[in-house]
Amino acid sequence: MATTALQHALTEPGPDLRPLPPRAEALLRDLNAPPRLAAHLRAVHDVAHQILDWLDHDHGNVAADREAVLFGAATHDIGKTIHVDELSGPGSAHEKAGHHLLLAHGVEERLARFARTHAAWTEPGITLEDLLVGLADKVWKAKRVPDLEQRVVDHLAEASGQEAWQAFLDLDDLLTGIAVDADRRLAFQSVYPIT
Repeated sequence: MATTALQHALTEPGPDLRPLPPRAEALLRDLNAPPRLAAHLRAVHDVAHQILDWLDHDHGNVAADREAVLFGAATHDIGKTIHVDELSGPGSAHEKAGHHLLLAHGVEERLARFARTHAAWTEPGITLEDLLVGLADKVWKAKRVPDLEQRVVDHLAEASGQEAWQAFLDLDDLLTGIAVDADRRLAFQSVYPIT
């Protein structure tokens, strides 16, 4: 049974945040997720939407699994339902725990993997989709990570045939624009309690 605070975190209009995919929202309700986690996931999911819309509009020849990225953004930190202390402090135990939790709830690997890959962009086999979820998880709060961004640029340049410098400028423009609303997203998240 979802608490009132969780219900609000999942449904409040907030700073024009899109709703989570129904399957992700149902998981958060079933797990009685901390309201702050739900608010965070909505913010990251919304930023992932913005990134994907930009890809579709400006880099339509770059293929990305939209469903996977959006579900991944909406559930990447779901392991924090178990490791609640990582909502307010550092830690990575939620990554493996979240991956196992999603698999245990019948989520297929292609969607569950983001719980363990969203902070592992230097690992072998990381895809553009993994990078995009990691990117959304950083830029939602205006955090810029040059190594992560460079990896996205490399994927964009390779997939599109575009010069790397142009891909960098395009991505930088997008992320600068997204970062402008970070304070509103952070304020939305901070309204909700951790427990």
